Amino acid sequence: MRKQMRGGTETRHRQTPTMPRGAVRASLAARMKRLLFPAWLGLCLASSVAVAELRVPAFTAYLDPSPEGARVSEKNGIRGWKDPALKVLWFGDVRSAGTFTASVALRLPAGIVSKLRLTAAGQSRDASVTGAGEDKIVTAGFGGFDAKAAGPLRFALASLNAAGSPAGDLDALLLDGPAMVDAHFNLEERRNAASVHLAYPTPKELPIEGFYDEVTAVDDPTSTFYMACGWHRGYFGMQVNSATERRIIFSVWDSGNEAVDRAKVPKEDRVQLLAKGDGVVANDFGNEGTGGHSHRVFPWKTGETQRFYVTARPADATHTIYTGYFLAAGETRWQLVASFKAPKDGGRLRGLHSFSENFWGSNGHLRRKALYGDQWIRTSDGRWTELTVATFSHDPTGKKARLDRSMGIEGGRFYLLHGGFGPASTRFGERFERIPTGKAPVIDLPEVPGI
Repeated sequence: MRKQMRGGTETRHRQTPTMPRGAVRASLAARMKRLLFPAWLGLCLASSVAVAELRVPAFTAYLDPSPEGARVSEKNGIRGWKDPALKVLWFGDVRSAGTFTASVALRLPAGIVSKLRLTAAGQSRDASVTGAGEDKIVTAGFGGFDAKAAGPLRFALASLNAAGSPAGDLDALLLDGPAMVDAHFNLEERRNAASVHLAYPTPKELPIEGFYDEVTAVDDPTSTFYMACGWHRGYFGMQVNSATERRIIFSVWDSGNEAVDRAKVPKEDRVQLLAKGDGVVANDFGNEGTGGHSHRVFPWKTGETQRFYVTARPADATHTIYTGYFLAAGETRWQLVASFKAPKDGGRLRGLHSFSENFWGSNGHLRRKALYGDQWIRTSDGRWTELTVATFSHDPTGKKARLDRSMGIEGGRFYLLHGGFGPASTRFGERFERIPTGKAPVIDLPEVPGI
């Protein structure tokens, strides 16, 4: 889904033709080689460091501190920037130390002057640019910078204009120079951090009726979903919806292939709500498959461990009842979130996993990290088994566009990290094993009539 910009131009050289035989011609060739080699070497060295201009679109940038402080779109770049308190941020990764030049392409009304400041690699440069008309691009040149080391690089563009004055409608950040050889930037419109996943392998034939997991958020930007208990028919976790609202979410997918509109799903393919807990909202969902959704508004906090437990009970040969229970940090009584009856099923839990998602891209530059553990499963005969192995994966965004995604073990628990444009990159499919605790959870579930 994403492209990786490569700043260097590829240089190819022809092989020297075979020289005719003969001492005279051999001598002449040797003399010519001695005469021309220094110039040829200089040309090759110049070619090896020459770089094509690296164009980083404005629509890949982020607005700080308010993501809504201007309009960002793939078609028009950044428009309506008139607040000098708002900064425009780009992030990249340089593969080697070196110098580079930077400029910004933008549009301004004819005769309007904009004063801007660009900060990168610990250096700030100012530039003024005069508009040539709103349909014509002009360039603000900031001169040279020195990236003293390889690694993440942040570009912050600030307006030095009065409040209410147009800073310019931004088209692109333009970079050139040796430091930009093989530099990596996200160049496509999707600004979300890559989604990252843990997969817990279990034997296919194992009759799993319960899946327990704990999640402790380390970071909590808005538009974050830390999903604890995922399986082949649904997901269960905690979400940051806004600066003032957080939720516990439990959802189960319908049968069939409808991806968007639940109104198109036949009745026999729909999951059925059987029960929901106090204060829980239950309704439909779509646009990612369809199904039954439930959530409870709950102010969970970073640094506190929340506990999740999902159960599966076959109702008959073709239906399974999936139920989600939640135990908040500091509480002792498990609470029902919701219970759904899923058609065309009749089985147990399989495909167990967890994930972390940045579901809205306007703040995809912020780091998201959570700890996952302990993980346990309960089989139909009542036995508990600890899950201590997990493998890492990511969505297509993490393949090339966003390499700031990783998994590991910290304090005896798995962690998932994505966003932040830091030096974090774990190989797809890498396997991790944590130390077992050996302490199965003690779960006293509330009685739920009808399930």
